[in-house]
Amino acid sequence: MNDIPLHERIIFALDVADVGEAKRLVDLLRGEIGFFKVGLQLFLAGWWEVIDYVAERGGKVMVDLKFFDIPETVALAVEQLQGHSVTFATIHGNDPIIRAAVARKKGEMKLLAVTVLTSFDESDMRQMGMSGTIADLVLLRAKKAIALGCDGVVSSGLEAKALRGAATSDFIIVTPGIRPGKNIDEIGGDDQKRVATAREAIKNGADYVVIGRPIKNAADPVAMAKSVKAEIAQALAEK
Repeated sequence: MNDIPLHERIIFALDVADVGEAKRLVDLLRGEIGFFKVGLQLFLAGWWEVIDYVAERGGKVMVDLKFFDIPETVALAVEQLQGHSVTFATIHGNDPIIRAAVARKKGEMKLLAVTVLTSFDESDMRQMGMSGTIADLVLLRAKKAIALGCDGVVSSGLEAKALRGAATSDFIIVTPGIRPGKNIDEIGGDDQKRVATAREAIKNGADYVVIGRPIKNAADPVAMAKSVKAEIAQALAEK
């Protein structure tokens, strides 16, 4: 994955409720960022409009709906993504769910299995009656995703190094929970628990980083995007 263009290494999270605001952010940032994430909130607000808007302007789209249902329902949902320019789509589930999704995938779209949400830590595991560590659970789920034919996984930058060691070089690792190298508190309230800087994530083996609020809420979003790209470039040079 060393040939990924620098402007595509950042997947900007369009976590807004308004289609017009999402388009404004795409137009503002597309000189620096070529990859955008559409999640549940925005997809429900505008369905395909923003996805098509990004694609028409030469950008790539990650549809982050984390499909999780009975296998046939997930398979049918994956089919619905065909015909739109979707580069990555996320799924979440056990072996039969992942197997069904992979079987219905067509074209160049890549399926990413969510390992453990970055808002989840080991205290949450204990509350659910689970033992072991987050790192063990992430690695277990990633190995299953590889075996079942997924193209990659979504995981925090803290686990990226172990994942890269266990996966082939073309296996995609996408890392959310990215925060600037300094002054995380400046972002305001934050529900992410397992965070990393873009530099840390890329050095650990991530191919892409997902970042939203630190760029969107910055006084100068374009300057912040440039700063994150510089972090990534530094990490790539150090690898």
